[in-house]
Amino acid sequence: MKSLDEIAQALQGFDPQALSVDKAQEFIQHLVQALPAIASEELPLMQALGRIVAEDIISPINVPAHDNSAMDGFAFDGKQLGTAPLQLRLVGTALAGKAWQGNVKSGECVKIMTGAVMPEGLDTVIAQELTTLKAADGETVVEVPAGILQAGDNRRKAGEDLQRGLPALMAGSTLTPAALGLVASLGIAKVKVYRQLRVAYFSTGDEVLSLGDALREGAVYDSNRYTVFGLLSRMGCAVIDMGVVRDDPVLLEDAFKQAASSADVIITSGGVSVGEADFTKAMMKKLGDVAFWKIAMRPGRPMAVGRLGNSILFGLPGNPVAVMVTFLAFVKPALLHLMGGTPSTTPYLRAKSAVALRKKPGRTEYQRGFVRTLPDGTLQVEAAGNQGSGVLRSMVEANGLIVLHHHQSNVAAGDEVDVMMFEGAI
Repeated sequence: MKSLDEIAQALQGFDPQALSVDKAQEFIQHLVQALPAIASEELPLMQALGRIVAEDIISPINVPAHDNSAMDGFAFDGKQLGTAPLQLRLVGTALAGKAWQGNVKSGECVKIMTGAVMPEGLDTVIAQELTTLKAADGETVVEVPAGILQAGDNRRKAGEDLQRGLPALMAGSTLTPAALGLVASLGIAKVKVYRQLRVAYFSTGDEVLSLGDALREGAVYDSNRYTVFGLLSRMGCAVIDMGVVRDDPVLLEDAFKQAASSADVIITSGGVSVGEADFTKAMMKKLGDVAFWKIAMRPGRPMAVGRLGNSILFGLPGNPVAVMVTFLAFVKPALLHLMGGTPSTTPYLRAKSAVALRKKPGRTEYQRGFVRTLPDGTLQVEAAGNQGSGVLRSMVEANGLIVLHHHQSNVAAGDEVDVMMFEGAI
């Protein structure tokens, strides 16, 4: 396994003291790619929501199993369509869940319900509201207007959704609510998924209080643990909450060793900035192979990345907003890879900026924003409140992050910008 120095040397233009977001992401990608996949387990479908599929799920059946009607209407042989209205004698009704018994001849049709199996020899359905019904000699005649249908319309073919013997879900896919329904449609009750990623997390600092502690001058209640817990839980990780660890070498060493023995990933907040008590940084160096970065980004400049034993370590800044931004930019993609998920880039939304934004090239900036749809259908984003890295209120009021990229400069009102939306993340 390559050391962190070896990974860094392989990356052109890598400078840990002035690291671009792109280079930091590339480094982390190389770091996690070398790790073996975690073990898998079999779960009932109802317990597998949000988990990562560990092997291709092969469809044992065709879905749908038979040609069937896409709507309520009348089924007939489409070869009879022509330039004149079609007169068809109604000879029965085909219901969903029951195969039609009997033959339908030329000049005849059956009333058919949505999902009902298409009777043999019939391939076209017309919606009942488009027809005219007439009585003739004690029978019902269905008139099909000319020019509104083609043969085969409104018929769902067997296997057009899923074909027997082909993958329905690929390994690495996330079992979303829609994916659960898809697997259930195959009659599959259990799925093989990767086990939950174990992530240990603790905050550091003598000034950080746990809930229930009495507030004292100069101290703050720990919000980061709860934010990170929410972010990890949303991803389906098994979270090991280790509380707040004071700036004490003995306590820090014990916490890191305990985390490394029980977790796949360790996340800390605080203790990695210049000027802070260096106990946390010193302990990271003592126990593992760790790199300390100054990333050209705002918020979230200081960050530590490395290994402690067999665990991956992420040392995040202490400011609450910086914790969330660095998690979304760096930690979340790495965790998805470690969980067995299919690698993907963060999708950005394009929206017009409501106001001018000041930006100097040379760093990536993440501003809290609120995206709305204007009456003309275009998307507009505006800054959401105070942008200070310790201000949580504006993070709650925002629904996304305006991403101003490394080489980007000032943005004029009306210019389009990239937005990383929070839905499903924050």
